[in-house]
Amino acid sequence: MRAAVLHEIGQDKLEVLDDVEAVGFGPGKVRLRIRATGLCHSDVSAMSGVLPQPAPFIPGHEGAGEVIDVGDGVSGLSAGDRVLVCWLPACGTCPACKRGQTQLCLAGFMNAGTPNFKRPGGDVFGFAGTGTFTEEVVVGAGCAVPIPDDVPFEIAALIGCGVTTGLGAAINTAQVEAGSSVAVIGCGGVGISTVQGARVRGAAQIVAVDPVASRREAALRFGATEAVSPDEFADARQRITAGEGFDYVFEVVGKSATARTAYENTRRGGTLCIVGAGALDDNFQVNMFELFFDEKRILPSMYGGGDVLRSYERAIALWRAGRIDLASMITHRVRLDGINDALDQMRTGESLRTCVEL
Repeated sequence: MRAAVLHEIGQDKLEVLDDVEAVGFGPGKVRLRIRATGLCHSDVSAMSGVLPQPAPFIPGHEGAGEVIDVGDGVSGLSAGDRVLVCWLPACGTCPACKRGQTQLCLAGFMNAGTPNFKRPGGDVFGFAGTGTFTEEVVVGAGCAVPIPDDVPFEIAALIGCGVTTGLGAAINTAQVEAGSSVAVIGCGGVGISTVQGARVRGAAQIVAVDPVASRREAALRFGATEAVSPDEFADARQRITAGEGFDYVFEVVGKSATARTAYENTRRGGTLCIVGAGALDDNFQVNMFELFFDEKRILPSMYGGGDVLRSYERAIALWRAGRIDLASMITHRVRLDGINDALDQMRTGESLRTCVEL
């Protein structure tokens, strides 16, 4: 089958090959035919080495498609079912799951170290234990979540990661209060979803911060009340909060420098929410006096900070009700052969979300 493969960490181009085979099918597993997959910045970060991932590997973790076959012991799924790919399934039995923090379950990460593809030259990994830049993939049954018939594959793919992450940061993790002031630093697909989550929660002011003009314009269409470049952020803080700082600031870039900017623009007693996934060696620092004196809450948000299955259901309900706009987030559509152009567009900030149709 065809798939897009990264041969070595640090390369910026994928090679589309037709000699890839999905492996590992058996008890507890399902084989999926991928119909659509989103291109998430985490895929780019894994390619560059910012996020740890063994190579060679097939990127992609934000996908949707149909069940081809189910292994022994799999219940609730059958051939032909429409599903989205959950890259971080909950095992249901570990301490995190028993506490209700299923987004912190490590079972999915354990599977990421096992190759689920092969080529004539050897094993190939799937990013985050999945790998959706391919026509077929074998994953654990928990990674295949049924979706209603009225949800298009491209919408389901977005819900599988970016939308759930951004909405959940505002709704689950920060629990934005109605009438509050919000700033969102980084307005790609996850940042735009955070903007929409803050709007759903009733924030009065939502300031989108991004260096790319097209992303700032997009943020306004999705619910931001103002959109500024990083150089204009200090002025926006002064005008909107009288210099005090915002009630909630979301860092959706994954860099210590922007996290520090977010901290400094959060009011005393306010909430800084870290949504971006960054590098292991990029350290965010606060001094002990300001940590005590400012009483700012620093809340990391992993995959939306809540039960992912419930978050999927909520996103679908909000989409059906017209409370969030998901279709407009897809600014580019490509076939698998166009994946490298799509990667370039993401790196330059030209796209919110690219849908790869397989």
